[in-house]
Amino acid sequence: MFMLLGVNSESGGLSDTDIVDVGKGSNPEELLNINLLDILVLSRDKCGLSICTTRYLLAMATADLLVIIIVVILTTINDYYFPGSFLYITAVCSFKSVLMGAATDCSVWFTVTFSFDRFVAIRCQTLKMKYCTGKTATVILVTTGVLLRLKNIPFYFTKGPMFIFKNVPWGCETKVSTFTDPIWVGFQWFDKAVTPLLPFGLILLINALTVRHILITSRVRKRLVVPHKDGNNIDPEMESRRKSMILLFTISGMFILLWSVNVVQFIYVKVVGLFSINDSAYILQAVGGPMLNLNCCTNTFIYVATLSKFREQFILMLTYPLKTITQRLIQLGKFP
Repeated sequence: MFMLLGVNSESGGLSDTDIVDVGKGSNPEELLNINLLDILVLSRDKCGLSICTTRYLLAMATADLLVIIIVVILTTINDYYFPGSFLYITAVCSFKSVLMGAATDCSVWFTVTFSFDRFVAIRCQTLKMKYCTGKTATVILVTTGVLLRLKNIPFYFTKGPMFIFKNVPWGCETKVSTFTDPIWVGFQWFDKAVTPLLPFGLILLINALTVRHILITSRVRKRLVVPHKDGNNIDPEMESRRKSMILLFTISGMFILLWSVNVVQFIYVKVVGLFSINDSAYILQAVGGPMLNLNCCTNTFIYVATLSKFREQFILMLTYPLKTITQRLIQLGKFP
């Protein structure tokens, strides 16, 4: 179902001039269940991860879950199956656009904070003891979340009703002043820079610096490590860094891959295309929208692929109901 919605694209998934099929290629129930399992597994704190890493991953999973609820479920399912519901009241619709932008921003910036935390853990050993702690992670995540929510509040005031029925304003359309007032135009460019341009650049920079440090450190440690008599030359420190590096690069790499089309679309429409909409812009947006939704469910598969203890806990939670039912039936004498 193709829609023209008056909400911010890079903050909330769509823009005033962007047409996108937000439902195509997305199964809301599957996305929701995946992220719920992700949160439940991580909250058990039995995946062999540090406290700060666990909190960053939990925050990312929670932000992704909110994106799915607000962007996919409250937008897609509502538009398909409940047209004209209370969600179309102007005040509710405007508030939903604010939540949409805040949830998307949090999902993006929590990935950035996690990438920086892993960079510090790998690169800055003296700072690691003070920075890579559960308390610091909590402070950073809460501060980031609050600031991003405050940043999106002005978008509430950019919306106006499409029509009034029985003294109740319905629908959301962007006010004309949003496109003409220099203050609003400047704020929208600031919003685009905050998400996704700045996070995109920061993650690329952090990964480049991390790779450079790992390559230099690996060469030095290979020269210093004395070979064991039994032929086992595994360096525990480098093995630990290797696992952290795999997790970091997989998460940030997937983020870059799935947001790349959105970044290209923004540059093409807002800079090169001078705000024009043509077939190329339409195709970029039609592809980029589902990719952003997909970004909210990939982390679970990344954890399963890279973390052995997460796999164990994930399988345990999936099989736990079956085991419980079987044990109960055995106790009742249903099975021999």
